[in-house]
Amino acid sequence: MAKITSIEYFRVPPRWLFVKICDDDGNHGWGEATLEGHTEAVEGTLNALIKRFVGYEADDIEHLWQTAWRLGFYRGGPVLMSAVSGIDIALWDLKARKHHVPIHQLLGGKVRNKIAVYAWIGGDRPSDVEDAAKIRLAQGFRTVKMNATADVGWLDSPRSLEASVERLKRVKALGLDAAVDFHGRLHKPMAKQLAKALEPHQPLFIEEPLLSEHVEGIQQLSRLTTTPIALGERLYSRWDVKRFLQDASIDVLQPDISHVGGISEIRKIASMAEAHDVALAPHCPLGPIALAASMQVALSTPNFVIQEMSLGMHYNTEAGTYDLLSYLLDPSVFAVEDGYVRALTGVGLGIEVDEAEVRRVALDAQPWLPKEFYGVDGGIREW
Repeated sequence: MAKITSIEYFRVPPRWLFVKICDDDGNHGWGEATLEGHTEAVEGTLNALIKRFVGYEADDIEHLWQTAWRLGFYRGGPVLMSAVSGIDIALWDLKARKHHVPIHQLLGGKVRNKIAVYAWIGGDRPSDVEDAAKIRLAQGFRTVKMNATADVGWLDSPRSLEASVERLKRVKALGLDAAVDFHGRLHKPMAKQLAKALEPHQPLFIEEPLLSEHVEGIQQLSRLTTTPIALGERLYSRWDVKRFLQDASIDVLQPDISHVGGISEIRKIASMAEAHDVALAPHCPLGPIALAASMQVALSTPNFVIQEMSLGMHYNTEAGTYDLLSYLLDPSVFAVEDGYVRALTGVGLGIEVDEAEVRRVALDAQPWLPKEFYGVDGGIREW
């Protein structure tokens, strides 16, 4: 047993927040606490947790998790849970490194030898999806995801949805499977129409057809379509997930390992989903640490189906030169072959972080701010 001696965090472009934990035996682990657009809030929460957790036993991961969750009185939500995620992932990495095994060996071992993955095309206001899809094919992907629409009014012209159907048809004509992300942008009058229009063209799933707070609306929508419904990035614990499983309104659950409390919580959520015959497809438009942690869970989770990757994603390319592989000493661990990434076999997370580059870049990295969408009347629209 060894006590935690330090917890550090590093803000790095394009929009990520990495965490490093060391113990008094010289072991270390990396985590990711990214909460897109709210970096400074998570940093403040990390400052408070660091004061509490330095001196705790690094091996007692569940005890630290329960302490963060229960002894703060106010619990849950994206900011607290993202901070907890960064610490939790780093502790699992540290523990597995200490025992010289990949994290999935501490979770019961592998149930598969490779991980199905998908990448993004099209950007926030989707365009040029056909050319982008061809590039993804050449990179080895067999599945892509794209935004369904740009910003849409609460009740908009049905014509505003026609291009969404055409984009899906063009991408699928190339031989790719395609998921369509509504991104919570559409309200119920438009979401119902678009779900019905897309259904004959068989998207892999439709994601966040409504915002997660519209529990009744999602349940209603699930009765109107046979297309699998996916959501979960804006659910932050098993208690948030529970209601969607109980009312059988979703088919694919997408918790984000950097938002939901880390490896400790996502594996419990995965088991809950399995008991309700719901698939797991972790959300991860984030950095390499979050992706590696998600893949460690994927390797040991029976109901896992496919993993999101941020390689070349619009949020990364718009912010500059830093992308998914920029902070890795060996980028080949995420090589895509015929739609899959091979099981990560290295110790801990299975990746080696370029700490010198992280520290250099973090010296002057600025926080990433959320997008802003406005209608022609000047009113705010969901992005």
